[in-house]
Amino acid sequence: MSFTKLDYCQYLLSSPINYTVTNLADHLNGNSHDRINRYLPGEKLTPRLLWDNVKPLLRTSENAYVLFDDTVLDKRYSTSIELVRRQYSAACQREETLPAEPPWQ
Repeated sequence: MSFTKLDYCQYLLSSPINYTVTNLADHLNGNSHDRINRYLPGEKLTPRLLWDNVKPLLRTSENAYVLFDDTVLDKRYSTSIELVRRQYSAACQREETLPAEPPWQ
């Protein structure tokens, strides 16, 4: 079974809490964590694409906000996790253990 941009966008739109590739793979029959992880770096998921898909679902309100968080979490205690390596973190101003290739790059 192939994995598409539509699969990924539908997952992001329908998952209120857990947005991990592992969680996505657990909910898609025939797609592994590795297949999805290899797919994401090659796909350009732009902010415009996300906005175009989210905008029709929003209700306008003066007190409402839409927040997008692209935080890379510190993995200093996770040396045995696949795709994690030591690299310089500008946020911490030192070398940290971080994901080797964030899927959004």
